[in-house]
Amino acid sequence: MISTQFISRITLKREKVESFDRYPFSLPAVRSFEHLNIHPKVTYFIGENGSGKSTLLEAIAVSLGFNPEGGTKNFSFGTRRSHSELHEYLRIAKGVLRPRNGFFLRAESFFNVATEIERLDDGPGGPPIINSYGGRSLHEQSHGESFLALMTNRFSGQGLYILDEPEAALSPQRQLAVLSRMHDLILDNAQFIIATHSPILMAYPDACIYQCSKEGISQIAYEDTEHVQVTRDFLSNPQRMLKILMER
Repeated sequence: MISTQFISRITLKREKVESFDRYPFSLPAVRSFEHLNIHPKVTYFIGENGSGKSTLLEAIAVSLGFNPEGGTKNFSFGTRRSHSELHEYLRIAKGVLRPRNGFFLRAESFFNVATEIERLDDGPGGPPIINSYGGRSLHEQSHGESFLALMTNRFSGQGLYILDEPEAALSPQRQLAVLSRMHDLILDNAQFIIATHSPILMAYPDACIYQCSKEGISQIAYEDTEHVQVTRDFLSNPQRMLKILMER
C-alpha cells in the first residue's frame, strides 16, 4: 500500500552550518536537532515564546515553497522580509504522492494574506479568488471567523497544512470546531503541522507532539505537557492558584 504521507522526515544539514552561536541556529529547538519524524496525520510543535518553534515551522513552510508570510504556494507577496535562512539548511523527505492542496497560516500575518487576496481580485483576470474562501471578504469578518472560513472553504482533503498559532483569535468553542474540521480533512488524507500553545488544539488523539525547550526539542505525551498540567491545575482550583499568584 502506498503511503499517503506527504512529509515523513525533516533533517537539519548540520554539516552546512558554520556556527551554532548565531541566529537562527543558536535557538534551542534548532541547535539540538538532527532529524524529526513527521506524523502522517498531525505533528505539533509546542514551547515557550522564543524557543524556536515558529522559526522552525516557518523554515519548513518556506522550504516546501510556501510564501513566508503565508498563503498558498501561488502567493508571492512580501510586506517585510523577516524570515530566517533556516529553510536553506533543511532536507525534507517527501512521500510518493504530492498534496493536491496546501496552505501556510501565520496568525501574525494573516491580515496581509487577506489584503493580497483583495488586491489580486481588484485586477483583471478570472473568477474572484475570494470565492475559494467563502465569497466574503476576510477583512469583513473577525479573525476567528475568517480563519474558520479558510478551513471550511479553502482547505480540502489530500492537502498539506502548516499552521502557526491558529488559536490566536479563536474562542474555546471555535477551537473545538477547528479540531472537528481537522478530523474531517485528516479522514480525507490531509496532513497537518502545527505550532500552538492551545491544550485544546493539541489534543488530537493520533498525533505527535514535539516540545521545544531550553534543552532542545523532544517528543512528549499530551498529558505531560506544561500546557495541559497548568490548565488542569488552574481549573481544578482557580481560587487557590489566584491566591498564590496575587500574594504580596
